Amino acid sequence: MQSVNDTIVALATPQGIGAIGVIRLSGPHSVQILSKVFSKNISSAQSHTAHYGQIKDGNRIVDEVLATLFLDGKSYTGEEVVEVSCHGSQFILQDVIRLFIENGAVAAKPGEFTLRAFLNGKLDLSQAEAVADLIASNSEAAHKVAMQQMRGGFSDQIKVLRTDLIHFASMVELELDFSEEDVEFANRDELKQLIWNIHMVIQTLIESFKNGNVIKNGVPVVIAGKPNAGKSTLLNTLLNEEKALVTEIEGTTRDVIEDEVIWNGVVFRFIDTAGIRETTDVVESLGVKKTLEKMREAAIVCYLFDAASIDPNELKSIVGALKKDVEISNSELVLIANKADQLEEEKKEFLEHGFSPIFISAKEKTNITDLQNRLMSLVNLGKVGEQDITITNSRHYEALTGANDALMRAYNGLDSGLSGDLLAADIRQSLFHLGEITGEVTTDDLLDNIFSKFCIGK
Repeated sequence: MQSVNDTIVALATPQGIGAIGVIRLSGPHSVQILSKVFSKNISSAQSHTAHYGQIKDGNRIVDEVLATLFLDGKSYTGEEVVEVSCHGSQFILQDVIRLFIENGAVAAKPGEFTLRAFLNGKLDLSQAEAVADLIASNSEAAHKVAMQQMRGGFSDQIKVLRTDLIHFASMVELELDFSEEDVEFANRDELKQLIWNIHMVIQTLIESFKNGNVIKNGVPVVIAGKPNAGKSTLLNTLLNEEKALVTEIEGTTRDVIEDEVIWNGVVFRFIDTAGIRETTDVVESLGVKKTLEKMREAAIVCYLFDAASIDPNELKSIVGALKKDVEISNSELVLIANKADQLEEEKKEFLEHGFSPIFISAKEKTNITDLQNRLMSLVNLGKVGEQDITITNSRHYEALTGANDALMRAYNGLDSGLSGDLLAADIRQSLFHLGEITGEVTTDDLLDNIFSKFCIGK
């Protein structure tokens, strides 16, 4: 972490050639550093004003730019900030950044602008993390959740829980100072009810993480089956592009092919795999091994089979082996009968044996909507509303779980007559974990770990 007395600089827009690139300065000397290379006098300029001029290296004009000033802490970082909009040439952008560094700025580290916003009280820690989620959001659902968290909905709820708990914690702590007088400042019935109410709120947040993880990272769906069952054709059909090579030769796919598609605001990550069969081919056997690994990691496994070349008894044996070897449940396994557009008798036979596969033709794109609906039903996110609080961050999930465990120890301790000092310890532990979420409790290692994952310039 650099000194907050430094003025940092970085490109705030993505790397690459574009019409415009924005360079951001933040720190106590931002305007002073700009003034050294800017063609206009801006020493007395007001905040939130834009100034057209030239960036100059001595007598050489580097670029014509628009400089926007954010003064008196009225900025994203809470510091003096200057944003310089240049033409999007990589040479120009790097040359301007070089000039700023030569005149006193230092290169910003990943996430350092948002770190300063946190340190200056513009954002709490969970809001700062939501900034990264918002930038990375690639679906409507992910955008809604990140926006809701960045605006403080999650933080506000955690702060309310902590405020209520701190009041009773202070009463229990006060009792310890008067332990010899046997006084009780914290009403045990009220404390027990409060702990239960907080537990129920936290439990709801914890349970939302399953959906939140899906919203943030997508649903991994493996397409598995025997060689030449039509897996690559199905992948191409679902993605609506020729992503995977399709031939009549068995074992064409020997490695994993992945891509994403968004349905109703949910990201599905489809994974085409090598066909499952016994083989002496070293490369193909490695592909089969990787297929089984991907199936174990997947949220959903789509087992695709040729409806004309497999009978129900063989399918029963395959399903049994999958459940044993891959340890997938009925809710995670979707059976898909391919090449079934003209096989009415085979359909009846599978249904009579208790199977309910989705009958499709990947090549003709028949009944693909039925498959989409089945996959959406397994995800079952429901509608993510603007006010819904959904946990998407594994760090928050772990902190909430720790807080909940400590609360339940206190709750059970009230029933068993737990002493005040042990009761206070459990409540303090719960408060500690809740404070980790919003940043009331931090360490340098924690902050470095969080902000190092941000892009430079944010």
